[in-house]
Amino acid sequence: MYTFDSRIRYSEINHNKGILNPSSIINYFQDCSTFQSEDMNLGLSRIENNKRVWLLLSWNLQILKQASLGDYITIGTWPYAFKGFYGYRNFIMKDRSERIIAVADSIWVYMDVENQCPAKVPEDNMGYILEPAYPMEHKSRKIAIPENPDSYPSFPVTKTNIDSYKHVNNVQYIKMAEELLPDSFMVSDMRVEYKRQAVLGDIIHPRMSHTDNKYIVVLDSADRVPYAIVEFDGYRKD
Repeated sequence: MYTFDSRIRYSEINHNKGILNPSSIINYFQDCSTFQSEDMNLGLSRIENNKRVWLLLSWNLQILKQASLGDYITIGTWPYAFKGFYGYRNFIMKDRSERIIAVADSIWVYMDVENQCPAKVPEDNMGYILEPAYPMEHKSRKIAIPENPDSYPSFPVTKTNIDSYKHVNNVQYIKMAEELLPDSFMVSDMRVEYKRQAVLGDIIHPRMSHTDNKYIVVLDSADRVPYAIVEFDGYRKD
């Protein structure tokens, strides 16, 4: 397992609740896998030379304990399988006492960026060492879109949403979806399904449905083909 240590910063917390939002947790996880790739010389420079990139298809996040301002944390990640075009990777976040406070499963596809099609993962797994999958519930990466979700005001993709691949960063979709949640809602589980890539200037048309303690946010394009679907499970904190 690849790890790095950190501490929860004021700039990372939800200023209404004082805890890490799911998007902030996923930011840590995304950074952890990026650090591992860079340390293995499989990072951005390798991508530019080989014209191959890992694109994220889905997240399955479980928050076991809320992290707050000033907490010392360790973030870890490891791949547990490569199958054809796909890679499967776990992430964990631990507190100072080594208690696991968040865990995630993720599915990726290896892409040929020149031909815009999936590429088979090399037989040597690109040097990554596989470890057993974390014993969590492996939910489907497909999220059903509810009938007749409520529409919310549309907004454009801005420069702050874009990453080095010239499209909206994976975490930004989660942040967009979080904006629609009630302030009293505490997220315990989250799934994200990525459908297509939004770029600078695209208009996001958000829709959301709510049943019991679940919110499903659909981040649509103008032609109603979603960029991403985000499902939040949790509870209300009075």
